[in-house]
Formats: sequence, C-alpha cells, structure tokens
Amino acid sequence: MVDATATAPEAVSHSAELAAAIRKESRTSALKALGSSLMTFGLTLVAVLVIWQGSIWVFGLQPFVAKGPLDVYRFLFEVPAAAANRSQLASELGETMADAVVGFAAGLLIALVAAIVFQLSKGIEATLMPIALLLRSVPLIAFAPVIIMIFGRDFWTVAVMGGIVVLFPALVNIAFGLKSASPHMLDVVTVYGGNAWTALRKVALPSSLPAFFAAVRISVPGAITGALLAEWLATGGGIGGVINGYYAQAKFSNMWAAVVIVTAVSLILYNLVLIVENTVLARMGMHPDRRT
Repeated sequence: MVDATATAPEAVSHSAELAAAIRKESRTSALKALGSSLMTFGLTLVAVLVIWQGSIWVFGLQPFVAKGPLDVYRFLFEVPAAAANRSQLASELGETMADAVVGFAAGLLIALVAAIVFQLSKGIEATLMPIALLLRSVPLIAFAPVIIMIFGRDFWTVAVMGGIVVLFPALVNIAFGLKSASPHMLDVVTVYGGNAWTALRKVALPSSLPAFFAAVRISVPGAITGALLAEWLATGGGIGGVINGYYAQAKFSNMWAAVVIVTAVSLILYNLVLIVENTVLARMGMHPDRRT
C-alpha cells in the first residue's frame, strides 16, 4: 500500500515546480514575441524610408514636388517656422485621430456583437452574412453621397463612414475565429449541461482571440482611412480636409508632412497592436506565428 502521507508533500512540491516551469516558459515566450515584434517594427520603418527615398531617385521626381525624408524632417524641425508647422499638423492630426477613434469603436463593436449573434443563431447568419459580404465588395466612395445626404456633414457621417470601413473586415475575421473553436471542447460543454451561451463564453471567445487581434490590426489603419475619407468628402476638417488645400496652393512640404505623419501614426499603432497581440497570445500558450 502506498503511504499517502509520505507522497502528498512530494506531489505538492511537484505541482508547484510544474506551475513555476509553466509560468517561466510563458514569460519567456512573451519576451521572445515582444522582441520579435519590436525587430519587425524597426525593419518596417527602415524599409519604408528606403522605398520612399528610393522611389524619388528612381523615378527622377522634381524636388519642388516630391519631398524626401530629410525634406520633411527639415520642415518639421529645422526651418524657422518649424514650431508653427508642428503645431498646425498636430492640431489637424488630433482631429483626424478623434474621428478615427469614433469609426474604430463603432465598427469593431458592431462587428463583435454581430459575430456573436451569428455564432448563436445560424439562421440569422445565413440571412445576413451574404449581405455583409456583398456590401463589403462595394467601394465606400459609392456610398458616400447617400451617407452625407442622410447624416449631414458632422459627427454622424464620420462615425458611419469610419464604422463601415472597419465593420466588414472585422466581422468576417471575428466570425471565422468563433467558428474555429475545437468541436471536442464544445462537446464537453454540452455533456456537462452547458448551453450555447456557455460554449461561447468558455470555448469560442477564447479560441477566437487570434482572429480578434487580426481584426483589430486591420481595423486600426482602416479607421484612419475612413476618417480621412470622411474629412475629405464631408467635414473638411483634419488632415483629410486640408490635403487638397495644400495641393491647390502648391504647399507641397505641408502636404508631404501631413501624409507622412498620418502614415507614421497608422504604422505605429498597427505595430503596437501587433506587439500586444504577440505578447498576449504567447502568454496564453498560443503560438503568435501560427495564430492558433
């Protein structure tokens, strides 16, 4: 007969060691994922700068029109009016980012709710998903006049146009992620008396985290694009609203600086989401490279 009193401390010690090893491995994976993401971010920035300057040289673009990285840097930090230039662009960028946040929040929230409803009701999914896929294929600019006519040229137009850009790609990604849950785990929930809502909370939602993060990554630049489009076509504010004015007035340094700043912010936010994604998935034991 096995002496339970003698083996209990050993079992407790083994369990503690196993838990400590798992925590250590999780931290190591998270640090590796973070380092890989930061390296990717740095290489991306270098690649963008090289392609930008290289394109100007290869195509022989005129310096009066085409501004390179050094030209934008001087415009923002070295010329006598650099402080005023930065202040003006910061104000325009702030308005654009506020508009982007509205579209991002509206589109992602609706996509998440719709994906959950589709997961719980196959009938609703069969009815509405084909419509969503059809609308996704229609360019937003085709909807723009109707949206402006209905909602005017203010906050609601920004929310609708930004939300539309975010909604459909996010909906498809999240819905796919919810369907990727393990059938065996879903069966376990059913065997123990769980309903569809329990299966969604305990299995489907955690399993869909990679797809959810992918939706967020896509939504960040999409929301900024939607904000720029809404400003250009409707409100006239922010960077989207002033770029045409810069072009018409031949203020090419202003125009390039505005484009560079909004592109840089979009790139930074995208990579920040990627860093968070890789770190969280690594901590949860989901390999970031496989997104599973």
